[in-house]
Amino acid sequence: MSQAGRSGQLGSNDEIVELHLRRVMASWGLVADVGFADLLLVRPTGNGDWKVMGQVRPTTGQTLYPDDLVGSTITSAERPLLVDASLSGHAQEANVYALGSGQAARTVAIPVRISDSQQVNDQRVEQPIAILLREEAMETGRRRGQLERTYLGIFDRLAAMISAGLFPFDEAFDPRDAPRVGDGVALLDADQRIRYLSPNATSALHRLGVQVNVDGRTLADIGLDGSVAADAWTRRHPVNSEIEHLAAPSTVVVVHCIPLLSDERSVTGAVLLLRDVSDIRRRDRMLHSKDATIREVHHRVKNNLQTISALLRMQGRRLESEEAKQAIEESVRRIRSIALVHETLSQEFRELVPFDDLIRPLMRIVEEGLQGDDRPVRFSVVGDAGSLPAEIATPLAVVVVELLQNAVEHAYPARTGGDVAITFAHRATTLLVTVRDHGSGFPEGFSLSTTRSLGLTIVRTLISSELGGVIATHNDGGAVVELRIPLTKTA
Repeated sequence: MSQAGRSGQLGSNDEIVELHLRRVMASWGLVADVGFADLLLVRPTGNGDWKVMGQVRPTTGQTLYPDDLVGSTITSAERPLLVDASLSGHAQEANVYALGSGQAARTVAIPVRISDSQQVNDQRVEQPIAILLREEAMETGRRRGQLERTYLGIFDRLAAMISAGLFPFDEAFDPRDAPRVGDGVALLDADQRIRYLSPNATSALHRLGVQVNVDGRTLADIGLDGSVAADAWTRRHPVNSEIEHLAAPSTVVVVHCIPLLSDERSVTGAVLLLRDVSDIRRRDRMLHSKDATIREVHHRVKNNLQTISALLRMQGRRLESEEAKQAIEESVRRIRSIALVHETLSQEFRELVPFDDLIRPLMRIVEEGLQGDDRPVRFSVVGDAGSLPAEIATPLAVVVVELLQNAVEHAYPARTGGDVAITFAHRATTLLVTVRDHGSGFPEGFSLSTTRSLGLTIVRTLISSELGGVIATHNDGGAVVELRIPLTKTA
């Protein structure tokens, strides 16, 4: 099946070409590193020139081009081998001058192709879709060491895969998660046996407890998990794995196995990239432990608040004054609304509260305390509050309970009922909250600054002091309370 058929989205080779070129530029850090050279991705402009579409510098050597060349034009006179590589479909090499200077350089022009299996059957692309230039300063009088010779051999094999459309691999491969060449390289042959280890790769294996001579042995032979190589051979696709030291689990090495292909079905070897991530995993475990501790704190705070609520209820049942009992019940409702936030935080891995999940429980608190058969009040919610930081969600939960309670008490006296709606909307970095009822509305001359209502006083204080927001009231077929809450803190 073609790539278009697999993705269900790509309907033409033009789209496939663009996707393939993006993959090249996402994956070519490895190629630049083993080639010890700058890479330039160029495409013809239609008038005989070539435009630089992308550029990457090696981490293993000095760059030839410290300036950004993306978007610049290369003439065919500057790089005549571009035309030769494009027409022949084979890599071309030449001694040239570095672009923009008179420094002697060596360049290789590698045709970039799409494999037959990726193309739309009725729109074949036979010619290369771009050229990859490898450019390095010429060196004289220095003999390359074994590491350089091995890396350059890997470069040649990757270049052949690029020319055949076999590299880079499909979109399921994310090279950002892989180790880099500088972390450590092992070269496997067609039988999955180790033929070369870089010094950093040797150190990584030593940390895993491998002290034996590894030349000619498989990963399984030296006591490591060989499935990473076996999976890469079977899938003909890069495979990631983590290997822990059996005697010291705190030592962890990430292994990234990249198969080297001669065609779409034949694996001739593989490149293993190894990175010691023991310190990273140790920090991850510390963060996980810290996160678990924070969640446990929220859980205990919730339990303590529930205990306080139970004690207040016991105290309320011993009181004879109806006014005192009502004050106790109001305090219990406020404490329960705060406890709901801490209960949510005790179950989350982030310090964000999905406030939409709290609305119904907050309404239930009001329903349980104030509603009965003689007061059928219906609540409704419009819009989404989203996920809010704990420092916003906690006071807002108390505010919501107070406003709903106030609406029920004052809009609908005993033996009457109606609707109360709460609406959430986002405007840039501001959360808008509106609570509306269809009762008698606010009395004439009502002012938040002079009200004797404890609930509205609490709301005003929390909105203005704790949340740095604005509260407004008016009548519109009933009482309307509007809140504007900034979601970003101001200095």
